[in-house]
Amino acid sequence: MSAQSQDSSTTLQLITANGLRRSDPAAAEASYRAVLSKQTTDEQELKDQEMALLKLGSLYRDENKMSELAQLVVDSRGYMSTVAKAKTAKLIRSLIDLFPPSARELQMKVTSENIEWARKERRVFLRQSLEIKLVALHIDAHNHRQALSLTEDLLKELKQLDDKIILTEVFLLESRAAHAIQNLPRSKAALTSARTAANSIYCPPILQAQLDLQAGALNADDKDYKTGYSYFFEAFEGFIQVDENDSRALSSLKYMLLCKIMMGLPDDVAALLTMKSAARFAGKDLDAMKAVARAQTERSLEMFKRTLQDYQDQLHKDPLIRSHLSALYDTLLEQNLLRVIEPYSSVELSWIAHEVGQGRDVVEEKLSQMILDQVFFGVLNEKAGTLEVFGEMQSEGLLSGAYDTMKQMGSVIQALYEKVSFCVPQ
Repeated sequence: MSAQSQDSSTTLQLITANGLRRSDPAAAEASYRAVLSKQTTDEQELKDQEMALLKLGSLYRDENKMSELAQLVVDSRGYMSTVAKAKTAKLIRSLIDLFPPSARELQMKVTSENIEWARKERRVFLRQSLEIKLVALHIDAHNHRQALSLTEDLLKELKQLDDKIILTEVFLLESRAAHAIQNLPRSKAALTSARTAANSIYCPPILQAQLDLQAGALNADDKDYKTGYSYFFEAFEGFIQVDENDSRALSSLKYMLLCKIMMGLPDDVAALLTMKSAARFAGKDLDAMKAVARAQTERSLEMFKRTLQDYQDQLHKDPLIRSHLSALYDTLLEQNLLRVIEPYSSVELSWIAHEVGQGRDVVEEKLSQMILDQVFFGVLNEKAGTLEVFGEMQSEGLLSGAYDTMKQMGSVIQALYEKVSFCVPQ
């Protein structure tokens, strides 16, 4: 009977604290700490303490008390000694996840300190779990080379344990970090290893969605937008299946639209946005992609530039979208230049720059690149400030003959050199 009353008392304190979170945060904090201060082995009270610990952490997050949240992670170690080691890892990671992006440096510091504590306590699973978390934090902080260094040490240890789920997570993190610094061979190799490990076990849907998202990004970088679209679609379906509010679902949807745009199918963008699963994500992010599609449909460089300015947060902050829209910008500029110069055999560079709304230096550089890539045949007359356009490739008879002559001369000289080398005594 006494145990039952204790249970109800602890639970009542927890309910009271939850009710005070908004009206009196200080009183709520005191109630949570009162629950945590009890020494007990009772199963219900331990569950109440676990809930109180997480609720107190979220209270500190909501009140922007980052120092107190960091200290709570340290103080929780005493409570952790009474719970199972597997649950310890989950609780500490949950507390560390409460730090907002604005406190990432403190979050990384707390994570590193807990890794050292877990190492001293010989809690291998907890240490590995926190090291994986630290790698992810380094990637979010754009410390990609440091993240890669950490994955190397982790993988050496994990390969001996042969834990497929953890191996999949670390290989995926390695692929993301390598991709961020454009080390594509390593990124692809790591993703292949991650998928191989995942195929040998039951892979949780959220992890499978992350693998598909990374595969889509790598295929998009290889200009295989059709395959990339398929992977992004699978990722989108996976994320909304687990959590409709997952921000990665929105990213996957934006990447799907990006692939359609890069494939030259901007009309498909509107059709995709009519999907029931896409309707819930309506907002500026999707408006930005629709505006890009309209600019491509109109082949309007001016409209495209205006879209980039109007939706900077939606289009510039994502490195994948930013890099591919840069390529699209070059394509639109090339199309506009070809449209302007098409009727002429000789045209002033300043007039071309005015027509496409670009600086003369930008136009000259792009025209030079197009001539070298044989998009059209012509020559830049710097002295006259004009572009001379040829209808077809000019005859190269003289140059071709000179090249053949030099090639024959090279063969003769090589033969003479070999004969002399043979005749001269060694």
